Amino acid sequence: MLINLHIVNLALIDELDIDFTEGLNIMTGETGAGKSIIIGSIGIGLGGRFDTSLLRNEDKDGLVELLFSVDDRLSEVLAEEELDIEDGELLISRRLTGGRTVNRINDKTVTVAKLKRVSEKLLSLHAQHEQRTLLVASKHLELLDSFSSDIKPLKQEVADLCRSYREVSDKLEGLTMDQTERARRLDYIQYEIKDIESAGLRAGEDEELEEIYKKASNAQSIAELTSKAQMLTGYDSDSSAGNLVADALRSLQGLTRYDDQSEGLISTLEDIDSLLGDFSRQLAEYISDMEFDEETLRETENRLNLINTLKARYGRSIPDILSSLEELKAEEKELMSYDETVLRLEKDRTAFSEKYYKKAEELSRLRKKTAKKLCSTISDALKELNFNDVRFDMKFERQDTISAGGIDSAQFYISTNIGENMRPLVNVASGGELSRIMLAIKSVISETTDTPTLIFDEIDVGISGITAEKVGQTMHKLAGSRQIISITHLPQIAAFADTAYVIEKEVSGDKTLTGIRKLDMEGRVMEIARLLGGAEITDTVLAGAREMLERHGGNNIND
Repeated sequence: MLINLHIVNLALIDELDIDFTEGLNIMTGETGAGKSIIIGSIGIGLGGRFDTSLLRNEDKDGLVELLFSVDDRLSEVLAEEELDIEDGELLISRRLTGGRTVNRINDKTVTVAKLKRVSEKLLSLHAQHEQRTLLVASKHLELLDSFSSDIKPLKQEVADLCRSYREVSDKLEGLTMDQTERARRLDYIQYEIKDIESAGLRAGEDEELEEIYKKASNAQSIAELTSKAQMLTGYDSDSSAGNLVADALRSLQGLTRYDDQSEGLISTLEDIDSLLGDFSRQLAEYISDMEFDEETLRETENRLNLINTLKARYGRSIPDILSSLEELKAEEKELMSYDETVLRLEKDRTAFSEKYYKKAEELSRLRKKTAKKLCSTISDALKELNFNDVRFDMKFERQDTISAGGIDSAQFYISTNIGENMRPLVNVASGGELSRIMLAIKSVISETTDTPTLIFDEIDVGISGITAEKVGQTMHKLAGSRQIISITHLPQIAAFADTAYVIEKEVSGDKTLTGIRKLDMEGRVMEIARLLGGAEITDTVLAGAREMLERHGGNNIND
């Protein structure tokens, strides 16, 4: 569950900490107090958009941190993402610094894609715009698929077969050409094969040739530099280092007659003389190796030009060229056995098509069976939300094309009144009805998932009265098995909270800030009274607030 939300330098927030509890956490507050900022911050923590336009002060870092408690079961699930859970806690951190977002999980830097995968296992955020997904018929099938764990692997098999079918179809389409085109293409490919093979390329050859060319084209400069070094260090003149060291050695050798301890000096100079001799021989060999004639330079240059021409045509390196040669030979083989290749691919395509439709039919049957259970359960949930005469169903149509999602096109149908025909949900639901329908769907589907925390942003849009109380009851029931965090404007819903908070906007000096308070029992009474009575809170309103809280179990509030 979500233990703590920490926000720094975001919109109207300088720094804010919110500690959440188990059960139903309800946040209320005046319009414009900053409720959407808090929900938006959670969205950022889950991997949503985070840029400098969201910062309160663009010269400072922005930070959102979500701290979760994680049980053993969830730790095992998260182990698939190679995460180490310490002390049963997991910290998601997103920092915006210098225009760049840094994502961390337990102090380990991760990609935003990995952060999203992890957060999906921890928390599900239902923002206001999500209700509109019910108005997109194509999304209905996704909701159905999420209801049954048996659908996912079958759906993946269908997607894999679809991909294989398309790959074979693409190859076939690429081979569709008449005899003249085939002959022309074959001639061209055979020309390219000959072009590469006749070069007799060897891996690493270009690097060797470039080194030779570099030396050969600078032979004169190399000769001048080495000749000067040879003259200075060799034995060709009296002033050469070799002769001078030899003379010095002869002088010192007479020193032993007068000082036995001079042998160390002589030994050192003998080493120097030996090293100079070795260097002189190495230098002579190097000079000999650097003797290039014009023919060698020309041959090297021509060979390099040939290799570079092949690189321009077939690849950036010799291994790339040789890889292109193998691809050309494979295509040559296909074209030379064109009829056999087409026949084989057609057989493969037919086989994949048959496997696809067999598996897609199996998926369709499972979906229809699952849809009956889902719609029946949603109908029951809708009745608890004051849809007394509701009928809820899902209708399927078969698609003719092969697609990764299978052969089904499906959407929800609903009737909310006796004697009213069932019509597509996308055509009939009002804003308030959409809120309740989405809550019903979420409550039903959440029972089949292991997401420990659900967040609802103003699920009460467009409802009031007894309907609002029904919504509160459903959320409180849902909170019996998982943590629920919700924003509401309605006292009927706020009264069901296990823990209540009020979000407030305050002016401090020249700053307007958003803050949040956890409410004790008296604070809850005042907040419910505000929601009931508006600006003027009378004794009657206060009494009504107390009665509402007592009726909904408010005495059990976490103080």
